[in-house]
Amino acid sequence: MAAHQMRQWGVTPAISSALPTDTELAANDALIAELKRQNNFESMEETERRKNTLQSIQKITVEFVRRVSKKKGLSQTAADGAGGKIFTYGSYRLGVYGPGKREFWYFLQSRIADLTMIGSDIDTLVVVPKHVTREDFFDDFPPILQEMAPAGAIEEVTPVPDAFVPIIKLEFSGISIDLIFARLAVPSVPLNLDLKDKSLLRGVEERDLRSLNGTRVTDEILELVPQQKTFRHALRAIKLWAQRRAIYANVMGFPGGVAWAMLVARVCQLYPQATGSVIIGKFFRIIGKWSWPQPVLLKPIEDGPLQVRVWNPRVYNGDRFHLMPIITPAYPSMCATHNITMSTKKIIIREMERGGDIVDKIFTGQLQWKDLFSRHTFFTQGYKYYLSIIAASRSKEAQLIWSGLVESKVRLLVSQLETQGSIEIAHPFNKGFDRVHHCINEEEVEAASSGELQFQAKNIKTEQTDLSNDPKHSAAANGGAENMVVSNGHSEVQQNGEEKHVIYTTTYYIGIELAQDGTKKLDISYQTKHFKEICTEWQQYNPEMNSLNIVHTRNYDLPDDVFEPNETRPIRPKKRVIKKVEGAAKKRSFDASELEVHSPPPLLLPLSYIVAKY
Repeated sequence: MAAHQMRQWGVTPAISSALPTDTELAANDALIAELKRQNNFESMEETERRKNTLQSIQKITVEFVRRVSKKKGLSQTAADGAGGKIFTYGSYRLGVYGPGKREFWYFLQSRIADLTMIGSDIDTLVVVPKHVTREDFFDDFPPILQEMAPAGAIEEVTPVPDAFVPIIKLEFSGISIDLIFARLAVPSVPLNLDLKDKSLLRGVEERDLRSLNGTRVTDEILELVPQQKTFRHALRAIKLWAQRRAIYANVMGFPGGVAWAMLVARVCQLYPQATGSVIIGKFFRIIGKWSWPQPVLLKPIEDGPLQVRVWNPRVYNGDRFHLMPIITPAYPSMCATHNITMSTKKIIIREMERGGDIVDKIFTGQLQWKDLFSRHTFFTQGYKYYLSIIAASRSKEAQLIWSGLVESKVRLLVSQLETQGSIEIAHPFNKGFDRVHHCINEEEVEAASSGELQFQAKNIKTEQTDLSNDPKHSAAANGGAENMVVSNGHSEVQQNGEEKHVIYTTTYYIGIELAQDGTKKLDISYQTKHFKEICTEWQQYNPEMNSLNIVHTRNYDLPDDVFEPNETRPIRPKKRVIKKVEGAAKKRSFDASELEVHSPPPLLLPLSYIVAKY
């Protein structure tokens, strides 16, 4: 009798189908225990609360579709049968979500916790029939939500209808939910609707197709892994590692959540019987040495019924320039990592090598899983030189969108810096730092807008952009600023004994690593000037309200608020004292040397920065 043939997962046969050893099982138990210590799982009570919340939103969705149907003249029978259904996607659908905000803040207050562990939103798609429009969704859904939700359950509702992917962000019983909308070209949406049916995509608008694909990609990933439990354990660990190492942010040129999920899924396909602990070790070695730009595929790319673009470097010239292509499995397949630059690719591969070395030592008992999840050293040991990109506005609402637009363009500056021969790596930090300043006069306003911190409000803490999680900022950062409307509000002025201008700044940092054979002179004035031109070409840019500055910062001049309390910050090196020797050649002064520093003011560095001054 022929031996039983195991199913092939993915586009190639498995590397190994061996069952786990006792050592590997023990390592997996230790991994799960560490993830629990890191507060990576939520309680059963919190999970039940999420389920109940989603059930409420499903009922509200059906009522919303019914009322809109009646308003548009459908019969009572047709309105009652029009349906409406919600689908989840992202980390919640994948089963790798963290604790909700209430649990997270309780944990944060009870012990020292890294802010990368903050609770997950539930990404939720509202699918409706063809007679319900996007305008109906934004006009009618919020009031019906307020009406039908339990008293006090709705803490916040923020519609962002003009984003690239229009969204309603809300807090429902302490749970953050992002609602997006998709309309199908069908008369009704029953509860048994399955989005895997590609024929449902016919007649769908492009922005609805984008929304639908979030759920379709997530569902495909789950179907394409051999063991979902193993996949989830491994993905929880890889997500936590990527967040701690600051390489988790699609907009900044790093993989986002879905890309990391697909990479883990591919390794699971290659080791279908392995434990999560083994998958993690194999992940670092296989993905770290991947033959890029060979794409990572979970299944062959499919054709479909639509006249839409599907990733194909043989047909589309732009697809040939993707450095680390990770291709979504659902039709129409797209590259989830088109934002990756030469620098971020190098950083990712370095981190993969580091992670692989650590896991090797974990399996030999030299290290523990907690060592894999240690915090990044971007500010403490990463670089000597940084660029600080300061987006500033005179009102909070204007800053939310302006800073989001600037954030969406930072990777373009990174790509421009990579063309400078003396720069080996331009490393963008994956988050911005929001600060508030109180200024008395325009001179102080200009100083605050240029990165000076002496006027920062003492009673308002610096907040990282991922923690503020504002829907308008997020929408702008993800490419939606072009369509967003900024109110023509006035500058904010605080009066508390004296008039003070309130200035909002968001600072993004880029670490600069110099090439070993680089010259002592570094002129990046063209790159910085071009970056500013790109940002200020935004139609709603208002020089009376917004500003953008780029300054050079040495590591020992970094602000205190970019460091954790227990971190050791870089210190200014002591000057070498050279004793005068009679008859020795006289050294040239700094001003007489070949070094040039045009802006910011001259610094005694082994390198000169020429940065465009704005």
